[in-house]
Amino acid sequence: MQYRTLGKTGLSVSEVGYGGGRVRPEHDAASLVKMLHYAMDCGLNFLDTAPNYGSGYSETVIGKAIADRRASCIVATKTEAYDPDGIREDVEGSLQRLGTDYIDVLQFHGGWFYTEETDQILNRGGLETYLRLKAEGTVRFIGFSADGPSGGAENLIATGEFDMIQTHYNLMYQSTCDAFGRRGIIPDAVSQEMGIVLMRSTTSNAFQNLMKHCFPNEMADVDVDSFLLNYSLSNPMVNVALMSLQNIDDVDWTNAVSDNAEARLDLRAIHGR
Repeated sequence: MQYRTLGKTGLSVSEVGYGGGRVRPEHDAASLVKMLHYAMDCGLNFLDTAPNYGSGYSETVIGKAIADRRASCIVATKTEAYDPDGIREDVEGSLQRLGTDYIDVLQFHGGWFYTEETDQILNRGGLETYLRLKAEGTVRFIGFSADGPSGGAENLIATGEFDMIQTHYNLMYQSTCDAFGRRGIIPDAVSQEMGIVLMRSTTSNAFQNLMKHCFPNEMADVDVDSFLLNYSLSNPMVNVALMSLQNIDDVDWTNAVSDNAEARLDLRAIHGR
């Protein structure tokens, strides 16, 4: 596993992280914990979750996985609430489920950050509460997740208060990082020294399904997953690419992509820039 620095946090993070969004109560906790322990033994140290993933089950499973390894793990979770009381309630619930007394990275769980959401964060106590939690030591670093570019996301970045952003970026989804104009919320965040964490790192199977549909014979023996993860990791602005690891085989192939640094692409040349 290779490591990168998560923006101005200074944290050394595994460039492949665990995305806990698909963890549901029907998944066996013991098997997931075993898989996560194997991933950590192989070098993974960044784990992302949220209270609404599996109605708290994702945080509970991750809590079990980090129980004896807390100091070596970087745990990121989120708040659905943007108001002060709701934020503190969400954080307290996360701390209990994770079995920890601090959160490494707390994120506003966003989509597109419309005017109402952004106003709550910036003008009605949301950001202020995050900063207080940071000052109290309950939270080490703060950020937000965004499904894509929007005026609201741009406003949050421009405050300079956030340490990281989690957003979409992959071979099919380029609007967060326009290779032609070198613009977008990813370059904007980097200009503020924010860390960059990716979701949908391998297109959530959209590209794989498209290729299999259009070229079923040609794609039969192509390792599309590794190709897509390598593409995302080839962007030097990216710090962590989250992956919904399902089993030990997933840990092995994602680690192999990370360690094959010689395979990284020159994205500027590919995009004609």
